[in-house]
Amino acid sequence: MLLMTATPLQADDKGDKDVLERLIQIPRSKETVYQLLGKVSERSGYLFIYDSKIIDNEQVVKIPGGKYTIKEAIYHIIGNRDLGLRVIGNHILISRPVEPLPVKEAPQPALPDTVPYFTLEGILRDKYTNEPIPFATVSVSDDGSIGNVTNQGGEFRLRLPDSLRQSQINFSHVGYLPYAIESSLLAERYSMLTLEPKVIPIQEVVIRIVNPLRLLREMQEHKSLNYSQEPVYQTTFYREGIERKNKFVSLTEAVFKIYKSAYTNRPVTDQVKLLKMRRITNNQEKDTIIAKMKSGINASIQLDIMKDAPDFLLPESDVNYPYVYAHSDITVIDGRMANVISFEQRDFINSPLLKGNLYIDSENSALLRAEFEIHPKYVKDAAGMLVEKKSRNLKIIPQKVIYTVSYKPWNGTYHISHVRGDLHFKVKKKKQLFGSSPLHVWFEMVTCKTDTFNVSRFDRKETLSTRTVFSETKFNYDEGFWGNFNVIPPEEKLNEAIGKISSKIEETGY
Repeated sequence: MLLMTATPLQADDKGDKDVLERLIQIPRSKETVYQLLGKVSERSGYLFIYDSKIIDNEQVVKIPGGKYTIKEAIYHIIGNRDLGLRVIGNHILISRPVEPLPVKEAPQPALPDTVPYFTLEGILRDKYTNEPIPFATVSVSDDGSIGNVTNQGGEFRLRLPDSLRQSQINFSHVGYLPYAIESSLLAERYSMLTLEPKVIPIQEVVIRIVNPLRLLREMQEHKSLNYSQEPVYQTTFYREGIERKNKFVSLTEAVFKIYKSAYTNRPVTDQVKLLKMRRITNNQEKDTIIAKMKSGINASIQLDIMKDAPDFLLPESDVNYPYVYAHSDITVIDGRMANVISFEQRDFINSPLLKGNLYIDSENSALLRAEFEIHPKYVKDAAGMLVEKKSRNLKIIPQKVIYTVSYKPWNGTYHISHVRGDLHFKVKKKKQLFGSSPLHVWFEMVTCKTDTFNVSRFDRKETLSTRTVFSETKFNYDEGFWGNFNVIPPEEKLNEAIGKISSKIEETGY
């Protein structure tokens, strides 16, 4: 079932009436509106488009069993006959009644050098569980260089020029069927959409012994074919934050322009130019920021693992090699079959290395996604790898350190799309036996636009050092701030925390 905001139109043409008067059998049920509309979808073959603000998905409704027209079933479930219905393709739009059109005024001339924009906002959920889908890709079909990802709560926001109002918007995630819909149906409204999990029938799987080392070597051999051999510009949205004792401490957000060098065997260092940034700090928790983690910007650049491959991507058959590999699963990413290769450090290694999963396209051998973490058994020994500086009387103990990396195709080659790191610690005073507190530090960067026009390295004076503690970067206030940049919307928990603090929000533009 697809749930999103509808265009306010009535069911007034013959085709709509034919569909809406069709009879379907509905069993006697007492379920939520969301579940009951799902039953109508199953029996009619039509998905629904509506504004989740005008229909309460969680309201429990009792419906007697029997035959209903599609129209009567919908009205019985939603409990509001004043809402309009219209059939568009294989969707039924449910919307507010049409209001009289305002008297048209003479069009105003556009201001010079301005481009009209519109916004797509909403939440992406699992079709069957109704759970939000975090870190799903949201991209424009007609211009694959523009995109974003959903946040941890499944929410998305995409700001697009008006020229793309009729374009197709793609939604995809690992293990789900991709979905596309026209952007005009989502424009300037908060929408709820669902993705259907992809179950791979056994007939689609070629039963054979898969050698994980061979797959990894093929991935490296096809690197020059799959990944860009020319430098590009990437406009990215970046943010990093700190939570202490489960309370919001600080959030730093920025828009970067990155000179992304080619994926060659000897890659040139990437460069970062700061376009905009802002910092939000909870003054009440200010004194609790006692540790500075190593730069999330530098980590975001280094997490482009296809550019400068870490050792777990360059396996050797030697028994003394620190990692062991296995073919653990087959899944789907953006509609393409992918082999899942798991890796873990060997039993005789007792230092903190990595373990995780690599998702490799089964046809072209491209790395599509990587999920890995510092081995939980040895993560407590990794503090020196993660902490930049701390108070002398404090002990910072890592608890869990997880990274995710995603690549997406554009113009025939793959580019880095999204990286995220979540670092969890316990903080305690030295010589104190009890009384530690949790500390969560995170960072993420998403590529919102890729450009190949007149790409050249930045002047050294324009670049931002990636090794600095970014939350300490100085900047000036800028009222316009985000403008038409694409950003990841903050999660509900973070939104609430930001709304409660009384600190001044500092902003900048360069």
